[in-house]
Amino acid sequence: MRDKILFISLGCDKNLVDSERMLGFLSEKGYGFTDDETEADIVVINTCCFINDAKQESIDTILEMAQLRQNGDIRALVAAGCLAQRYREEIQKEIPEVDIIIGVSAIDEITRALDEFFEGKKENHYGEPDRAPLADTKRILTTGGHYAYLKIAEGCDKHCTYCIIPRVRGSYRSIPMESLIQEAEALAAEGVKELIVVAQETTVYGTDIYGKKALPELIRKLCRIDGLHWIRVLYCYPEEIDDELIKVMKEEPKFCHYLDLPIQHGCDTILKRMGRRTTNAELAGVIWKLRKEIPGICIRTTLITGFPGETEEEHEELLSFVERMEFDRLGVFTYSQEEDTPAALMPEQIPEEVKERRREQLMELQQEIAFDAALSMTGKTVDAMIEGKVAEEDAYVARTYKDAPNVDGFLFINTKRELMTGDFVKCRITGAYEYDLIGELEDEFTQ
Repeated sequence: MRDKILFISLGCDKNLVDSERMLGFLSEKGYGFTDDETEADIVVINTCCFINDAKQESIDTILEMAQLRQNGDIRALVAAGCLAQRYREEIQKEIPEVDIIIGVSAIDEITRALDEFFEGKKENHYGEPDRAPLADTKRILTTGGHYAYLKIAEGCDKHCTYCIIPRVRGSYRSIPMESLIQEAEALAAEGVKELIVVAQETTVYGTDIYGKKALPELIRKLCRIDGLHWIRVLYCYPEEIDDELIKVMKEEPKFCHYLDLPIQHGCDTILKRMGRRTTNAELAGVIWKLRKEIPGICIRTTLITGFPGETEEEHEELLSFVERMEFDRLGVFTYSQEEDTPAALMPEQIPEEVKERRREQLMELQQEIAFDAALSMTGKTVDAMIEGKVAEEDAYVARTYKDAPNVDGFLFINTKRELMTGDFVKCRITGAYEYDLIGELEDEFTQ
């Protein structure tokens, strides 16, 4: 057995897929893994730099692990991912305890980098910025095995004025469909029942290699894979939602009636300054159409508040838009001034306390909307996936089609029956508590 590795994955689900690939490469070379830093010989940190909070978490984690390296408690410290690539020169200069830096396009070189290091050669690996994304590689799932993310593309071509991702991750590159189907089949064979399709933007999948939007075709093929029960799609830009995608959602029972539409704002002047490609009216039109064509669809979105120059009137317009749209799920981020982005140089940067106040107002409004929506589910029967058992109680934690892992709510099911993580059950909703639902198994339900 080779050295034991403590692997720390930070950031988004797309980054998590990269981490799982690196774990796969390392396991094939005989490395072992541990969650205990006192047992680790090597620490690998897959970093994030999307917003200030994520950047700070990555920096703090590197500094904490650098102390272990300085004390001689570990033999090597590896920094990988977005922050490591973006600030590689600063890390080399300011944190010499970091032995190896692995860029986002070079994660498959991690074992070679470690071999070189232990042979006395300290080499960093960055990769080509627009290198074809990895596919058909072994992954070690870290999600429990009952659900997994399928990353269908790398990079982004949208160039929103607040976002650093195209600079770090490169241009949009789709993974060939046959590779994705092969990967999905392997995941299903391992017991994955929910497949969550992700990319920086999923809706333009295939335009670079097939000359057309191929997400609907991909989903239809994924729905044919035995063992998969749910297929969920995240990061759908609203301007790219078309009739074919709606048609597939209506016709394919495995395609969850859930879409994540990151709209970012509801005021035309702010949307324009953000470099977004939709207007308030167009966003409303897409949402109303989805709800008309697919009754019961769950629409999740994210917003940015406190964007440079945002006035109180524009903030009020966003509040009004949220109230009118009644989103099923909503996340709100305060604007993060990211260097090397156009928005960072815009005048009238908003004070942090104003950003926070506006965020709180949006979340208070959304709480009312979400609580009313949860209560309206009372009496309905839904399919739910078991996530685990509540400690020392006759109850289980589950998710419905309206709940993506780690970002949405839960359904708590009261039962003495023995259930397993990943099981699907029919449940009658009996009540709600804030964002979460309460229910009983349908065949055990009593009035």
